[in-house]
Amino acid sequence: MYQFGEKIRFDLFGKSHADCVGGILEGLPAGVRIDETEIAEAVALRKPVAKIGTPRAEDDKVEIVQGLTDGKTDGNPLLIIIRNKNTDGSKYLKFSTTPRPGHADLPALVKFPEHDIRGGGQFSGRLTVAIVATGNICEQFNRSFGIETAAYTSSIGNIEDKDDRSFEEARGSRVYPTRSCTEDLDKKMYGDIVAAGNDGDSVGGTVTCITEGLPIGFGGIWFDALDALIAKAMFGIPACKGIEFGKGFGLGRMRGSQSNDPYYYDNGVRTRTNNMGGIVGGMSDGAPMVFRTVFKPTPSIAKEQDTVDLDRNCNDKVAVTGRHDPCIVPRAVIVVECMTALVIADQIMKEKVME
Repeated sequence: MYQFGEKIRFDLFGKSHADCVGGILEGLPAGVRIDETEIAEAVALRKPVAKIGTPRAEDDKVEIVQGLTDGKTDGNPLLIIIRNKNTDGSKYLKFSTTPRPGHADLPALVKFPEHDIRGGGQFSGRLTVAIVATGNICEQFNRSFGIETAAYTSSIGNIEDKDDRSFEEARGSRVYPTRSCTEDLDKKMYGDIVAAGNDGDSVGGTVTCITEGLPIGFGGIWFDALDALIAKAMFGIPACKGIEFGKGFGLGRMRGSQSNDPYYYDNGVRTRTNNMGGIVGGMSDGAPMVFRTVFKPTPSIAKEQDTVDLDRNCNDKVAVTGRHDPCIVPRAVIVVECMTALVIADQIMKEKVME
C-alpha cells in the first residue's frame, strides 16, 4: 500500500488488472455524514467519454466495506473497494521485454523483477478511482468547515483557456466532456483530442484547481507548507509533470511592484490580486488557493517508437495497441480536485490538534 497524510491518512492499494483497487481512509472523526450518491457522481466524472477516452469499461461501483454506519462515519477507518472487471491483459505481456517509452515499464522491470506489466500494474491511472472516492469523502468533510474545491481543464495541446475562471465556472465545467469552462473551448479541445487519437497519437494539457474558504494562516511553513504538500500530492498522480501556484513561472518576468498582492479591508482583510495563488509563506493569505498542474500526453500510442529488447539486449520497435486514452486530462480533473481535498482535510485535522 502507498500512504499519504498524517492526521487523515490515506492508503492506496491495488493494480490495474487485479481483482480490485481501493483505499483506506483513517482519521476522520465519528459522526461525519457522508452522501454515497455524491461519491458515485464524483467517480462518474472520472469515467472515459467516447472518442476522447479509453474503451475500457468499468462499473466503478464504490463499496464502503467498513467505517460507515447509518450514513455517518463511526470512527473506524473507512475501507473502500472498487472491483475491476474488464481485465484482459494479454496485449500488455509483450512490454515485459520491450518497455514502452514514457511509461514506468523500464524502471519498474529493473527494480521489481516480478512486476505485473498488465495495464501498468500498480503504476496505472486505474488506481486514481480510489483517490476520487476517498477524496470526495474528504470534500464533504471540508465543506462543513466552509472550504470547497473545484477544478477544470485549462488547456489541451495548444488550445488554452486564457481567462481567470471563478469557482462557479470551474464547478460548471462538469457539464462538458473535456471539463473546459465554455462550450466553444469544449468543442475545440474535443476536436484536438479526437485528431490526436485518429493519428495514432496522444495529447497532454493542464488542469487548474481552485479552493475557496481557507482562513488566513491555514497551512504550515517550510516542509509542512501548504503549497509543498499540494505539490507532493499532485506529483503522486500518474502523468503529472509540473505544478505552479498563481502566476507561477510568470512571476519570474515581473517586478515586486507587479507581483505583490496588495491588501485592503472589506469585512476583513482581502487581496486586490491573486498572483501568489492564495499562498504566501506556506500559508493561506485568505484569497482562493489557485494552482495549475500539467499532465503529459498519454505515452501509450499506436505510432511506432524506438525501444529495446531486454531479453536479446538489442534495439527494437514498439507500437501500442489496445485500450488507451488519447488524452487523460479530462479524466484527471476530478482526481486533482479530490487529491486536493485529501490534503485540505489532513490540514484541517492538524489545525484542530493545534487549537
